[in-house]
Amino acid sequence: MTDNTQNTNGDKQWYFNTSTGKPELGKLSPVGQRSGPYKTRKDAEDAWKIAKERNLIWDEQNRQWNAWNNASDSDAGQPN
Repeated sequence: MTDNTQNTNGDKQWYFNTSTGKPELGKLSPVGQRSGPYKTRKDAEDAWKIAKERNLIWDEQNRQWNAWNNASDSDAGQPN
């Protein structure tokens, strides 16, 4: 049995096929249906979870940026 959890197959990396919802070793599916690369099969399997976590972080960063930007805009009309 081969070790499918680590990248032990030379230069091939793991990808996640967004159409099938399954990990793939190497660039098997078209680029529009593929996300990655990932270091391990487990990371590829968790692609949706990873994307969701990153989106939550980015949404919070955007919220903070917009709050800072809005505060700066309201301060612009204030005298120093």
